[in-house]
Amino acid sequence: MASFLIGICLLFMQPQLVPSRPTTNTKNFTFSNPSNEEPSKKATIEGTVRDVVHLNGTRRYLPHTIIIGVRKGGTRALLEMLSLHSDIAAAENEIHFFDWEKQYQQGLNWYLSQMPFSYPHQLTVEKTPAYFTSLEVPERIHRMNSTIKLLLILRDPIERVLSDYTQVFYNHKQKNKSYPPVEELLLKNNELNTDYKAINRSLYEHYMEHWLKFFPLENMHIVDGDRLIRDPFPEMQKVEKFLNLSPQINASNFYFNKTKGFYCLRDGGRDRCLHESKGRAHPQISTFLLGKLRDYFYEPNKKFFEIVGRTFDWL
Repeated sequence: MASFLIGICLLFMQPQLVPSRPTTNTKNFTFSNPSNEEPSKKATIEGTVRDVVHLNGTRRYLPHTIIIGVRKGGTRALLEMLSLHSDIAAAENEIHFFDWEKQYQQGLNWYLSQMPFSYPHQLTVEKTPAYFTSLEVPERIHRMNSTIKLLLILRDPIERVLSDYTQVFYNHKQKNKSYPPVEELLLKNNELNTDYKAINRSLYEHYMEHWLKFFPLENMHIVDGDRLIRDPFPEMQKVEKFLNLSPQINASNFYFNKTKGFYCLRDGGRDRCLHESKGRAHPQISTFLLGKLRDYFYEPNKKFFEIVGRTFDWL
């Protein structure tokens, strides 16, 4: 009898196995108050930030870094390449928390719920390209975390305009809707149509000045989107250094896909490329229009270079 009782006791004393990945059983959750800052600095949106913690030590964290833009600058490529690093946990979708009022009014609890489960040593990343050109966003992010690291990926403003047009054109085409030719939108009475939204989004200096009212330049890293396309590895080394990540991403993670015309990723023997919507050919434009665009962006580009203290191959 004594032996039987001892056996029962030993059975209950055995350590329980912890799952290696998050489960969805709410019995395995405990509540916590995750934050990337001291309590006095984080509480800017009403309500207490609460989330569940898995028994394996994973939980959701507010972002440690945000890819703030720019639209059609290569944000998806940057996120996919950054996700090659084992210390990165990336939100799959564009959250639009800080630029969409309906989302923002749901508070930090809702924002937190959109983040991936990750381990304490990992950095949580989200990307929403519209953040860069949304004037209310810098202050809102600053309220959440005044020391957060921001990633901004930019391309030649003219290439960005044409890429912007191309995306809208194909969006209309998929819906069997017509869309005007590019020159019809960009020119009005033989002058550049500066009211066209795609042109305004490429005035980087205007938006950058606004961001620098809330964040010092050292909190922001600008990724050269044109170089990321041509030779991604050196650009990703700079990103790793900015985020204080161990150097894990290497040249063997990238291979050029001749069919698609851009670099794809190789991760642990698994090859993957960006969606077919990426890398579409831009429309051909006349020499006249190209000259108008170059003249228009010349001074804004120079001013942007002065603001950030570096130059790009845009002039």
